[in-house]
Amino acid sequence: MTLKLYFHPLSSFCQKVLIALYEKELPFEKEIVDFMDPVASASFTEIWPIRQFPVLRDEANGRTIPESSMIIEYLDQHYPGKVQMLPADRELAFRARQLDRFFDLHVQAPMQKVVTDNFRPKGYNDPFGVEEARGKLKTAYSVLEKELAGKRWATGDQYTMADCAGSPALFYANLSVPFAGHSNLASYLERLMNRPSFARAVEEARPYFSMRPE
Repeated sequence: MTLKLYFHPLSSFCQKVLIALYEKELPFEKEIVDFMDPVASASFTEIWPIRQFPVLRDEANGRTIPESSMIIEYLDQHYPGKVQMLPADRELAFRARQLDRFFDLHVQAPMQKVVTDNFRPKGYNDPFGVEEARGKLKTAYSVLEKELAGKRWATGDQYTMADCAGSPALFYANLSVPFAGHSNLASYLERLMNRPSFARAVEEARPYFSMRPE
């Protein structure tokens, strides 16, 4: 098989890529990265020394592509499949990229700060940083509440890379810092959850939910 995705089902950034692959209906091989397994960990380190997933390996072209947004853009260029994740219209494509970055930087990043603080050893928690991250999430919610008014998807009528990013980011963020009072955002997440591609990614992650602290 030409395409191989190194990932973990619970990872929001990995789910972002899975959604794009499922939307495109592309055949690909899955390789779950287990850093607790010395052999698997060493194997992945050889492929990508930075040791962050997702990573896409394209054997046919001899390419290794890290980073979720770059993977999706690479797929659009080389493996368009059933649909494109970036609109043909350049202005809409720019907007999709802009919102993709917003979800990654202003929803994903603070959400992960809140969640990963639970993994810190006792006495090494960062309550100030967590509270700051919660505040950033609430600010991002307010921005998105206005942005999404009257829209079906992030950029309008077309489902794009921005929606791939928004799906896991908002799903996990809402578990840690609920959307209280943001009806547009809540409705948007409901539409994302009903999208078959994301529903599939969530179902595949479900066996690992116990690994995620609240």
